[in-house]
Amino acid sequence: MKKALPVLTMIFALIVVFPIFYSLSGSLFSPADFSSTPARLFPTTLTFSNYTRAFAQSHLTRFFVNSFITATFGTLLRMTISILAAYSFSFLSFKGRDFLFIVIIATMLLPGDALLIENFTTIRHWGLLDTYLGIISTSLLAPVHIFMLRQYFKTVSKEYREEAILEGCTDKRFIVSLLLPLSKSVLIILALQSFTGIFNDYLWPLLVTNKESMRTVQVGITMLGFSETLDFGPEFAAISVLMSPILITFILLRKRIQESLSTRFTER
Repeated sequence: MKKALPVLTMIFALIVVFPIFYSLSGSLFSPADFSSTPARLFPTTLTFSNYTRAFAQSHLTRFFVNSFITATFGTLLRMTISILAAYSFSFLSFKGRDFLFIVIIATMLLPGDALLIENFTTIRHWGLLDTYLGIISTSLLAPVHIFMLRQYFKTVSKEYREEAILEGCTDKRFIVSLLLPLSKSVLIILALQSFTGIFNDYLWPLLVTNKESMRTVQVGITMLGFSETLDFGPEFAAISVLMSPILITFILLRKRIQESLSTRFTER
């Protein structure tokens, strides 16, 4: 089994990396390369014009800006709500606390698609169509984030908070100065997952945006129209650019994530 583990790891790594590789390679294809037989993995000639065409013939820059804004502010609001909720469920005592926590966790069983109509009706009634708040509205409450943060917060002794309160420390200062640094590992992972999820969301932004200027990049890519003429190069170029922020963020924080996780597992 130990000898087979490196082989299995390599196979799974290839499965994950291949779509990224083919997107980068396809972004340099000419139209003839896509219709060639047999299918190609590498371009016959490097066609860098696909990138300029993708941006010049569409509002792709605007789509990227919209996605970055919604992903950034959506992540900040989601993490703030999750941290405060998890703190309340971990350290504060109030009537109905456990029941409320169970209700929030139970919402994980509800499929998101089943709530689309009700959510859309609510957002339209509030006048939030074609707004950033409308796009991120359904992403603000994350039961999984609340659950994971609550589990991490419970590893911190309540005596720390009690002593801090006796010394005149407020809940806000206790969270910022002690609780968040101790939970750094899970915060980094959840923030990355949140940013990626909101940035890559497609169906909900499609429903709540009618103006082209408010479209996110996932929706905007489907509107490029190059595929109608079997000219997929600009679309692959747009996809390659789309992947770059996530890949760069992961590469920059990779060591930090590994260190945080190894520290947490060592502590446990």
